[in-house]
Amino acid sequence: MLLTALALGSGLMLVACGGKAQTPQAAPPPAVEAVTVGAPGAASELTASGALQRRREMALSFRIPGVLTRMSVEAGDAVRAGQALAAIDPAGVDARQTQAAADLERARRDADRARKLYSTGFVAKARLDDAESALKAAQAAHAGAAFDRRWAALSSPVSGVVLARTAQAGEVVAAGQTVLTVADLSSPLVLRLPLPARDAARVTLGSSAAVTADALPGQTLTGVVTRLGQAADARTGAVTVEIEVQAPPQLKSGQIAAARLQAPASAQAAARAEFVRIPAEALLEASGDKAAVLRLDGAVARRVNVRFGGFDGDDALVAGLAAGTRVITAGAGFVSDGEKVAVVDPRALAAPVRGAAGK
Repeated sequence: MLLTALALGSGLMLVACGGKAQTPQAAPPPAVEAVTVGAPGAASELTASGALQRRREMALSFRIPGVLTRMSVEAGDAVRAGQALAAIDPAGVDARQTQAAADLERARRDADRARKLYSTGFVAKARLDDAESALKAAQAAHAGAAFDRRWAALSSPVSGVVLARTAQAGEVVAAGQTVLTVADLSSPLVLRLPLPARDAARVTLGSSAAVTADALPGQTLTGVVTRLGQAADARTGAVTVEIEVQAPPQLKSGQIAAARLQAPASAQAAARAEFVRIPAEALLEASGDKAAVLRLDGAVARRVNVRFGGFDGDDALVAGLAAGTRVITAGAGFVSDGEKVAVVDPRALAAPVRGAAGK
């Protein structure tokens, strides 16, 4: 009777469970990230941004201080060579010029008198020499005053356009203070790029560049390297590379543009041209020049031995991988050779789950 009751109880339990025995579910394959290996090469691309400028841009200023009395142009105005642009009050320089003229006249009279007296023997040769020296000093002072008077007015040295106006009539300007910036529109538009010294050393004169600007979306302009800086910036260590751009009229001085240059690799990189870059996390182990990575064969990870060439920043240099090979990066340390994996997009993992808020 006890065995019958136990059998009956077991039957009831099977009926309650649906009549089927539960089996454990298989674990999903581990999630990993992967990158595609590019082709090795001894050339690389340099990319940098800089400001566009006319090759001839002039900052105009007065040689002497004074009150700015006239400013006849604004930024954006077209100007012609020799056109009057600005002037300062000439009263002070006129007074100095008048005084210099009077001093010159007196020095001439003194020199003439000294010559006559010396010819008759009434004065020594030293007296004549002093008078002639004073005459030369007066002539120099008069010429300097006349030069200052000419620079009391500014005229355009070229035919072009006014880029900037930095002073207004009525202001007191100092000697050498920029009041106008003028560009010669007949000079080419150039892009000046600050490059690290190691990259600037790889750029050669005459090499081509692809230039893009925000002002011309979707367009790529042709540029040529025309000048290489011979000194590095004392603060940043950058060397300026100048690119002459075949630019349409829409591009203006001061706009920002970017350039891509194909430059030969450095001597060290050229010696390692057979190596490709992969993220350092893709290495399973590295000892001397030996290392291993996990290559994707469909959805299966395969261990592959490679030659290790060292680290370069966050990347590892390896040889022995064909172009187009997919290598496991994140998660490589948790996968075994021959194990099936699921490649995921890291951006999808970082995306918030909908409906998760408030839970």
